[in-house]
Amino acid sequence: MAIACPKLQLRFLGLARSLPSLARQPLPCLLPARSSPITVLRAVRRTAKARTLSAVKDDQSLSSIITELEQEQEEDETAAGEDVTRRLPERWSEIHGRDDWAGLLDPMDPLLRSELIRYGEFAQACYDSFDYDPFSRYCGSCKYNRRRFFSSLGLEGIGYEVTRYLYATSNINLPNFFTKSRAGAKIWSQRANWMGYVAVSDDETTARLGRRDIVVAWRGTVTRLEWIADLMDFLRPVNSVGIPCPDPSVKVESGFAELYTDKDPTCRFCKYSAREQLLTEVRKLVELHSRAGEEVSISVTGHSLGSALAMLSAYDIAEMGLNVGEGGERVATTVFSFSGPRVGNGHFKERFEGLGIKAIRVVNVHDTVPKVPGILFNERVPAFLRRLAEALPWSYSHIGVELPLDHRRSPFLKETVDPSCFHNLEAHLHLLDGYHGKGHRFVLASGRDPALVNKACDFLKEHHMVPPFWRQDENKGMSRAHDGRWVQTDRQEVDDHPEDTQHHVQRLGLADDHHH
Repeated sequence: MAIACPKLQLRFLGLARSLPSLARQPLPCLLPARSSPITVLRAVRRTAKARTLSAVKDDQSLSSIITELEQEQEEDETAAGEDVTRRLPERWSEIHGRDDWAGLLDPMDPLLRSELIRYGEFAQACYDSFDYDPFSRYCGSCKYNRRRFFSSLGLEGIGYEVTRYLYATSNINLPNFFTKSRAGAKIWSQRANWMGYVAVSDDETTARLGRRDIVVAWRGTVTRLEWIADLMDFLRPVNSVGIPCPDPSVKVESGFAELYTDKDPTCRFCKYSAREQLLTEVRKLVELHSRAGEEVSISVTGHSLGSALAMLSAYDIAEMGLNVGEGGERVATTVFSFSGPRVGNGHFKERFEGLGIKAIRVVNVHDTVPKVPGILFNERVPAFLRRLAEALPWSYSHIGVELPLDHRRSPFLKETVDPSCFHNLEAHLHLLDGYHGKGHRFVLASGRDPALVNKACDFLKEHHMVPPFWRQDENKGMSRAHDGRWVQTDRQEVDDHPEDTQHHVQRLGLADDHHH
């Protein structure tokens, strides 16, 4: 009697197809690049077992071999992941763009893929923790206390501690980006929106990474793309908003610059600009850890509009000279951008890269956001036209190295015309997990759960039985009071700014910056 083997069919489909030619091929071509000796030996043993499948007549023996093969595959996947991670201390600067990711993108380097997903999850944490509910008194804030940020998201083992929350004042030029409560005077803030956070690796993670890592994560937009229409598509010099660039021809999009530098002295959360909040925290952390003799890195990440802020803030950190340790050593500064728009002109790109900042941009080729602003004049037009257009206020240029992905390559995703699906961050992380290089078959490398794609969109094929927009708070934040009524749960006081912020603002020479 034959037995059903659905797992065998799925897991070893590629192996079964290659069995007839195994004997004729040299062993090295069957194995992935950078394979460890243990992985090679296991692969040889597994191949030998697979060859016996066609000769097995007894159902019990067949079932036993299938079980062994599956167990060994799981062991290999775990060992491969551990082997890749173990190499991070010796390869981290390469992964952070030391050589502009030459030779790492096609075929896709497993360690780079893993790190890109990891930094993408820092950006995703901004979405998962943001209060979008207009009926909440806390709409526009972070739902979780800073000290329990990652544990509240189920990310206890992430190995980082959030040291500061970042806020921005509601910008009149980007009305569709800011989320406001309908609760009137009872809300947590009339003007502020939570924009992200600064975190630093703990001692155990620092040892695993090979350096002390400072992460800056900026919030973008999950589904609402109306903010794109708000872009003024007008370039302004960065030194006009307080960034000390000596070249007035270095320009960025006006709305991004104002969002980053605006402040409101009457608002408890926005009395310091997002820029001042960020720079003072980065300065403190770099000084603290470089003084202790540690190697330090600054990793800035963001999705969508958050990517624009990541590019602008990383540039600002370098322009201000904050990517230098106590001993004068350079602190590697890298942007991990996901589906970001263009930020500035060609001179901004040159200045950004000339300061030694590295940037890698993960994009879905069908997404509209990375194509704006600068639809007519951008880095893709011929050089002579770009030079002519450089003086125009709508000539833009992307920065860094692009990693283009195509959602049509994933067998998990359905056909749709919804642009918010193409733009979704979880979809990008899913595509990263399955990407192995141009022309390679889409295979999930880490087994990242495809259900995450539908967390805030409707992109998975229906036979996966994952409901769209499934992530939500229990009872939408309502709880039953002692008297039986249902009420909104009160939260702890919202974090604002450390007491020493003004001191560090003055140290950086930002105290006279009254831009608002």
